[in-house]
Amino acid sequence: MYLPEIRFPAFYLQLTIFLLCMISAQNLSAQQQKLLWIDGEANFSRMSYPDSIAYYIKLAKQTGFTDIVLDVKPITGEVLFRSKTAPLMKEWQGFTRPDSMDFLNTCITIAHAHGMKLYAALNIFVAGHNFFDRGLVYSGKAAWQSINYTDSGMVPITQLKHKYSAMTNPVLSEVREHELSVLKELAAGYPQLDGLILDRVRYDDMQADFSDSSRSAFERFSGKRINNFPGDIFTWLKDGKGELQRKEGSLFKEWIAWRAYVIYTFIRQARDAVKKINPHLSFGDYTGAWYPLYYELGVNWASKKYDPAQEYTWASKEYKNYGYAELLDMYTTGCYFYEVQKDEVEKLNAANMQRGEAAMGKGKEYWYSVEGSAEIAKKVIMGAVPVLGGLYVEQYKDHPEQFIKAVRMSLLKTDGLMVFDMVHLINNNWWDVMKEGMN
Repeated sequence: MYLPEIRFPAFYLQLTIFLLCMISAQNLSAQQQKLLWIDGEANFSRMSYPDSIAYYIKLAKQTGFTDIVLDVKPITGEVLFRSKTAPLMKEWQGFTRPDSMDFLNTCITIAHAHGMKLYAALNIFVAGHNFFDRGLVYSGKAAWQSINYTDSGMVPITQLKHKYSAMTNPVLSEVREHELSVLKELAAGYPQLDGLILDRVRYDDMQADFSDSSRSAFERFSGKRINNFPGDIFTWLKDGKGELQRKEGSLFKEWIAWRAYVIYTFIRQARDAVKKINPHLSFGDYTGAWYPLYYELGVNWASKKYDPAQEYTWASKEYKNYGYAELLDMYTTGCYFYEVQKDEVEKLNAANMQRGEAAMGKGKEYWYSVEGSAEIAKKVIMGAVPVLGGLYVEQYKDHPEQFIKAVRMSLLKTDGLMVFDMVHLINNNWWDVMKEGMN
């Protein structure tokens, strides 16, 4: 039987392909996790009553978020759940939370009622807020604080008031034991919790930590004595413009690898500790997405299969051994850039290149964009764990169209979305903008 050949005009063929792509993209977006982060301090008063909690979680669900990330351990080292290990944050900026409410349990119950998972976020190696002189390092735990190697010498971080986070020294056994105790207490006390997301599991920056404890720990790790400390690691020099530059010493690469080892071993200990208590608890982590510079924070969040020594001069051949992606069930990365597409970076001027996040530089590399940082995160993770692209809402203030582009780029280039923070959606009244981006 003869069947006549049917020919479609090119326009209809293109339209069909476009519509199929749109349907595919919508189906993919519907399956992706979309996390709304709720900061403990910024939302302290509004999240202090069950009806207010219910209002915002319901609004998050209606907007299109699938899950909530609740900050339960702010940078002061205080906690927002019932604890025998860490002090309870009862008051913030003049507002006192009612004693009768179990804040975390209330949030879990309401989130589950709306079909949303709830993850507890904890700031790990930080125990003070330098802008308010508040926190554990200001109340009996001063020995925990990081000692930073500045151009003026060794300075305790509580004296560096341009830094709002009073970071601790990750190598100190008492610091590590305290943080592990908090994690174990949380896992045991709230079995209905869906997961944990660790934040600030890192050093303050390249200046930290240069205490005697760190020097001794490095010498034990490397089997080498530092004869010229800290010059064998690096020295600070000023260039012709008077700007500080780092001159690397003979032990610089080994120091970098050791710091990554310190963080890697804590991640491994933390995972083992909480999984022993609750094997079903999701174990997650947040870091910034700027991997080529993130070594300055002592962190290798890549897969162990990825070898940065093949691409970057700062990495030793051992550095890859301390990649911890395989230890995670969830990973969210901060693609914290106003520029969404890679080609936008080339148009930046000097003023636009002033970036404030830890270890960010001033370059024009492609990964200084949402698209580029998402790509590099996926590249170094190598499929070890799903990557959720994170966005900082306030970076797009007064530019809702750019924020919508960023949301869509994150959903396109990564396995999901994390939005920081709810307070910025509220202050900018961007719930509809958020919904448009996710749809």
